[in-house]
Amino acid sequence: MVHLPLALAFVAPFIAFVFSWALWKGRSQSRAWIVIVALQALLLVSALVAKNFGEREEDRLKSKLPEAALERHDEAANVFLGASGFTLAAAVLVMVWRRPGALKPLTTVTIVGSVLAAGAAVFAGYTGGELIYVHNAAALYVNNNKPIAEQEKGSPVSEGKRGSASERGNP
Repeated sequence: MVHLPLALAFVAPFIAFVFSWALWKGRSQSRAWIVIVALQALLLVSALVAKNFGEREEDRLKSKLPEAALERHDEAANVFLGASGFTLAAAVLVMVWRRPGALKPLTTVTIVGSVLAAGAAVFAGYTGGELIYVHNAAALYVNNNKPIAEQEKGSPVSEGKRGSASERGNP
């Protein structure tokens, strides 16, 4: 769920640069920029879906994880959404503002915005990783939503063991 917007955020700056360069050099027509608009729109929509998913899960996790860690991740996700929305707006302006002198600045803003969105995605991913690996949020989805400390002693999950599902006693 959350990995699609991260992946899109990582490739968007490179694709935006290539399309911008092609426009600047006259190797592409401006209508090809619709690919960048579609990519940025997909990025924003997938980020909104991930944010919505996170909001639903927050209620489940709120009482079991540190509130500061949840808020930090939520704030990082909001920054990522804002950067993605800004970049989509800049990409749309390239399509609708047909003044020749505006093309290079607007495509440059789109590239910079996509780099900023990628940076925000990295930070949102980092704070999400903290929830999983530092605060052990994934364990809350195992053994009937009990925190790791309350799970049965000696279980593979509480002992931090890995292995296949059958090795852990799951079919």
